Amino acid sequence: MDPALLREREAFKKRAMATPTVEKKSKPDRPAPPPPSDDSKRKMRPPTAPKLDASTYKTMSGSSQYRFGVLAKIVKFMRTRHQDGDDHPLTIDEILDETNQLDIGQSVKNWLASEALHNNPKVETSPCGTKFSFKPVYKIKDGKTLMRLLKQHDLKGLGGILLDDVQESLPHCEKVLKNRAAEILFIIRPIDKKKILFYNDRTANFSVDEEFQKLWRSATVDAMDDAKIDEYLEKQGIRSMQDHGLKKPVPKRKKAANKKRQFKKPRDNEHLADVLEVYEDNTLTLKGVNPT
Repeated sequence: MDPALLREREAFKKRAMATPTVEKKSKPDRPAPPPPSDDSKRKMRPPTAPKLDASTYKTMSGSSQYRFGVLAKIVKFMRTRHQDGDDHPLTIDEILDETNQLDIGQSVKNWLASEALHNNPKVETSPCGTKFSFKPVYKIKDGKTLMRLLKQHDLKGLGGILLDDVQESLPHCEKVLKNRAAEILFIIRPIDKKKILFYNDRTANFSVDEEFQKLWRSATVDAMDDAKIDEYLEKQGIRSMQDHGLKKPVPKRKKAANKKRQFKKPRDNEHLADVLEVYEDNTLTLKGVNPT
């Protein structure tokens, strides 16, 4: 070989020997882990939320607010339908069709048909148990039945009827009240400003003297109770109001059960019982014997 190349080779070796180097040790190969079993796969799987769609969401547990929303919509529809004059009963499928709620779940539908509509105070169930209609406060269908109801309340002293109850019970209520306006009195209740209907009994109409009206309006009894009014009337020598008003029921005393009376034998002369027996024997023996 060329001596110059040999010298360069030797010089390269010396430089390499003089330069420090760090040797990286290779890590020993670890054994591969065993394949996971089926149980471990189940444990390692992250929980996945169920898919929500229109049908599953409406049948989920805990959707009571949605259920009662469906029921409220049905009751409102039944009331409006009754006020329009349609009182024939409908099945649950017909009701859901009319209220555009055919997309509800089967569990909600079963709850409505078997429990909710049967127990609702505003819904009446037909004798067959499969049809439903609105249940009004009063059974009135026209002006005649309304006037008959008001007359009965007037005769029995039951007072008036709320306008809200009449509007809920009577179909085409505004038209009927307009036609019967002369036979009905409307009074506004001062507590809640609600209108009360009374029967206008024309036979009770009479003219009142103006002086009596002034005296009546001048008497203020708003801050007086019944006891104070009675006391005032007694001081004025007026006792005609004692027989009016509510009477407190007097409790009836229970009659004692009739027990059979046991007649007790007389206890007199018990100490002379032996003497009496001897006397009776002597009288029997002396019968028929002459005293001489």
